[in-house]
Order: sequence, then C-alpha cells, then structure tokens
Amino acid sequence: MGSDVNLYDTHYGQLAAAAQAEVRHETYDEDLGQSSWIMLAEAREWFRLLRLDAESRVLEVGCGSGGITRRLAAETGASAVGVDINPHGIDAATASAAREGLSPRVSFQLIDAGKRLPFADASFDAIFCNDAINHLPRRAELFADWHRVLSPGGRLLFTDPIVVTGAVTSEEIRIRSSIGFYLFVPAGCNERLLEQAGFVVQEIRDVTDAEASVSARWRDARARRRDALIALEGEHGFQVLQQFLDTVHTLSAERRLSRFAYLASR
Repeated sequence: MGSDVNLYDTHYGQLAAAAQAEVRHETYDEDLGQSSWIMLAEAREWFRLLRLDAESRVLEVGCGSGGITRRLAAETGASAVGVDINPHGIDAATASAAREGLSPRVSFQLIDAGKRLPFADASFDAIFCNDAINHLPRRAELFADWHRVLSPGGRLLFTDPIVVTGAVTSEEIRIRSSIGFYLFVPAGCNERLLEQAGFVVQEIRDVTDAEASVSARWRDARARRRDALIALEGEHGFQVLQQFLDTVHTLSAERRLSRFAYLASR
C-alpha cells in the first residue's frame, strides 16, 4: 500500500460526518468521538483506579476530541485539562465542552505532549493517557516530566497498545505505524522506565482483548460504509486505514503486539 495517511486529521476534521458517526456507534458501546481501543466500560474502570472525585485535578495527555476527558469530569466531578497536538481535535473538544456545560471544569489546550509540558510542578492529582503514549518520543524523559507535574501521592494510568510480545515483520511494523510516529517498546520496558523516573508501579493489566475486538469492529463497520467513507477519505485513504485496522487486529489477536494498562503512583 502506498504512502501514509493521517487518521487523526481525517477523523477529527470530519467528526460530525454521518458515516463517521455511524461507524463509531457501531464500533463502541457509546460514541465519545474516540479513535482508539477504549470503550466506555473500560474508561469507567480507569476512572475508578485513578480514585477521582470532585477535588481531583486531572490531566489527559493525547485527549483527541475530548470525549473521555469530558466523561471523566461529568462522572467523577473532577476538574480536567486535556492536551493534544491535533488542532481539529482540540477545536471539537472545546466546542463540545461548551455545549455540554462543562467549560467551568474542563479545558483543552493545543500542546505537543512529546515536549516538556507547560505546567507547574505538582499541578495535577492524576494523569491519564489512553492509547497515545506510543505517539510520543523519548519515553524516559516523558515519564520524568509526568512525575514532575504530578502531585505527591498522585496516580498515573496509561495504556500502551504496541508493546512487542512476539515476532513482528518489518512490513507489519510499517503498516502498524502508517498513520504517524510510533514508538514500539519491548515487554518490561515501561515498568523499568517508570521506576527510574521515581514512580511506584501499582498494577499492570493485559487489555489486548479490547484492542483485538475494537479493531475488528471498527474495520467491519467501515467496510459496510465503504462508498460513504471513500467520498470523505478518497479511495487510497480508505484502503490504507482498512489495512491498518486489519493489521492491528491480527497482531493483537495473535498477541504479537499487546496492549497493557499501567497504574503507578508518585
């Protein structure tokens, strides 16, 4: 398949398109505008593990169009800041927060989270990052900065959907990383780097089944709307994303690339 495609510009830039909304409704248990492997039931479990309440200040890194951030605030009462590098996502998130009456407690900022975060030390009680850490370089420096902006006793929860747990070919790596920058790490690497940054690892969960399931549902829902999506994405764009989703499903179903959730405390 030819050149790379920017999934996120396409997704967030056409968030309200009927075909895109239908695909999300069919892929997830509830449409939160997400473009990852998380469903609402899993998100609620992460909120619980982070011990969020009305006193909590939360940072979501890689918030996309902000659906999880807004639901986090609405269900837990926490105050939240979502950051993302995609302007379409941030625009959509900000508009939705205003429409839902959440602007007093939820805000969104256009930030490259791969660089030092523009927040003071100990600014947040919790940090959440779902299926986005793999897009950020310099993992050791990233964890050190997250440790800096987290308050003492604060909790960090992130999912990494491309931990290498089996044999992966160069072609599979190319397709799996065809929609942007990706950082692949071997099993055990995140735990080691978290501890080096000063975190205490509390729990690690294998949540690869969610990635295998969602990728297949997403691929199949898109295939059923082929003509409408080609009108939005073009033939090449449609085919690249279908191949991407098919490869995600194969690699996760065969446990050659796995998705893990990491819970740590400062």
